[in-house]
Amino acid sequence: MLPCKHLEVLQKLYSELKGTEVNWVVTGSVSFCLQGVPVSPNDLDIQTDKPGAYEIERLFQEYVIKKVKFSSTDRIKSHFGALKIEGVLVEIMGAVQKFYDGEWEEPIDIDKHKKIVTVKEMEIPVLNLGYESKAYRRFGRLEMAEKLSDYSDIQNPDNSVK
Repeated sequence: MLPCKHLEVLQKLYSELKGTEVNWVVTGSVSFCLQGVPVSPNDLDIQTDKPGAYEIERLFQEYVIKKVKFSSTDRIKSHFGALKIEGVLVEIMGAVQKFYDGEWEEPIDIDKHKKIVTVKEMEIPVLNLGYESKAYRRFGRLEMAEKLSDYSDIQNPDNSVK
């Protein structure tokens, strides 16, 4: 179940982003919750493309705690920034690329893995659990990968959450 604060923040994000051209999805633990996986989210992760990351920062400028800029580790790179809304950390990741098998992958095509989950009359775009499970497995997070796989669309085809 999604905590009330996270739901409030999600409603704020949704109401601002639904009328824009920003191509975005919720990912991470909030996405998992919305798809029926029993996890307790701490933050809220938004994935988008490069222009989307900067547009989200602009739309929510009063909440910015870390300006969006290109950042990289040895395993992942993106245009990364952060917001703090109603006490909830919102991480923005644009044009995410992961280092796997000795090379950098192309930025993730979120449209290819996007699924819509209906919650409180909002149509929230999320990354599907099958894709998330594979991504976690590739990063060596096998326990979470297995959990996501157990709750994937094959076992939970109903896209709506009440």
